[in-house]
Amino acid sequence: MSQTIIEIDNLSKQYRLGLTGTGSLAHDVNRWWHLVRGKEDPYLSVGEKNDRTTKGVSNYVWALRDINFSVNQGEVLGIIGKNGAGKSTLLKILSRTTAPTLGRVKIKGRVASLLEVGTGFHPELSGRDNIFLNGAILGMTRNEIRRKFDEIVDFAGVERYIDTPVKRYSSGMYVRLAFAVAAHLEPEILIVDEVLAVGDADFQKKCLGKMKDVTANQGRTVLFVSHQMGTIAQLCTHSVLLVQGKVADVGVTGKIIESYLVSRKESNEFTYSKTSVDKKIYISEVVPLNSRGIPTDNFGFDESIYLSCQLEMPEKDSGIQVSITLQDKFGYFISTTVQDMSDLPGDSLRKKFLVRLPASIIAPNIYSFRIAIYKIGVDIYDLQENICPIRVSDTGSPMAKMEGVNYGQVILDFKILEPQ
Repeated sequence: MSQTIIEIDNLSKQYRLGLTGTGSLAHDVNRWWHLVRGKEDPYLSVGEKNDRTTKGVSNYVWALRDINFSVNQGEVLGIIGKNGAGKSTLLKILSRTTAPTLGRVKIKGRVASLLEVGTGFHPELSGRDNIFLNGAILGMTRNEIRRKFDEIVDFAGVERYIDTPVKRYSSGMYVRLAFAVAAHLEPEILIVDEVLAVGDADFQKKCLGKMKDVTANQGRTVLFVSHQMGTIAQLCTHSVLLVQGKVADVGVTGKIIESYLVSRKESNEFTYSKTSVDKKIYISEVVPLNSRGIPTDNFGFDESIYLSCQLEMPEKDSGIQVSITLQDKFGYFISTTVQDMSDLPGDSLRKKFLVRLPASIIAPNIYSFRIAIYKIGVDIYDLQENICPIRVSDTGSPMAKMEGVNYGQVILDFKILEPQ
C-alpha cells in the first residue's frame, strides 16, 4: 500500500487587496488583540471568492478555500484550472514560500520547487558560478552539484559559454541553463509550475522527456501545474481541478481534463470575444454555429460545424494570414486551415468570415480551436489557444456501437476496392 507523503487538511489562503495589513490601525490592533487572546482573526469571515471577472465589494479575497486531498508516494498529480483558480498559490504554500491562513499541510520528505525558472541567477556571474549558486538555493549540496555538473551543462547545451557571464546569454540560453539545474535535483517531492514551455521545440521535447524520467523511473512524487492538457495527460496519473479557489473534482487525469473542459462550456466560454486590445491586428470574435446559424457548443457527428470569425485591422496590410487549428482535448493539433486576409471579401478593415468543418469526419469527443494572425517572417499579431470548446456527440458514426473505445480523432470512409 502506498504511503501518504502529502496531506492537505482544510487549507485556505486569504489576501487583502491593495494593501499590507488590514489597511487601518484600528483593524490591525483589533486583529492583534484577538490573536493574543487565542481567538480567530475577525477578518477571516470577510472575503469573496476569487472571481477576476467581477468587481468585488470587499477588500478581502479567498485565493484558496477549504482544500482537502492527499498525495501518495511516487504519484504524479496534475493541478488543473483557469488563471486565478489558485493553482500557483497552492504550490507556493506546499513549497513553503508563503503560509496558509487556515488549515494545515503535512509533508514527508525534502521538497524542491520549480516555480520560476532562473530565480536566483546573478547576471554578472558566469554560467558555471550560477550553476553552483542556483543549485545551492534549490537545496543541492556542493558535492551533488559537482557530481551532476557535466550532466547539467550537457543537458542545457551551453558548454561553449559556461564561463561567460549569463547577462550575455540569449533569453533561450538563460532559461535552458536554469531549467537544467532545477531538473537535476534529487528531492522526494518535486513541485513544478508551468516551466516546461522554455526554449525551442527541441529543448521542450527534451524537458518533457526528463520529467517523464523523473516521474516514471526515479519514483519521485510530483505536483505539476500546466495549461497544456497534453502535457498533463502524458505525465500525470491523477489530477485535481480547482475552480475559484476550491476543489471541484479529483480523480483520473482523463476524467478531470474532461470535467475542466465541460466546466468552461457550462460557463458560456464556448464563444470568444475581445472588444479592445493593445494590438495592431487582433481577433475580436469567434462563435461556433450549427447549420441553422445558431450559436452552440454541441454538435452531432453527422453535423457540419461552422466557425464565425471576426478580425480587426487598423489599416490595410498585405501578406497577413490567419490560421485556424482544431485541437483535441489534450491540446494536440488535428487539422489546420490557412487563409490569406487579402482574399477575404469586403473592403472594410473589419473582416468577418465563416469556416466550415465538414460533417461525418470529426470523431465524437471534446475539441477546441487555436487561431493565429501573422505575417510570415515578420510577426505574430494575435494568438488565441484552446478557445471555443465544443463537443461532438455520436449520432450514428460507424463506431457508435463501440462506445468508450478510442478510435482516433478523425473517421474517414475508406473505400474497399477489388485487388488489381
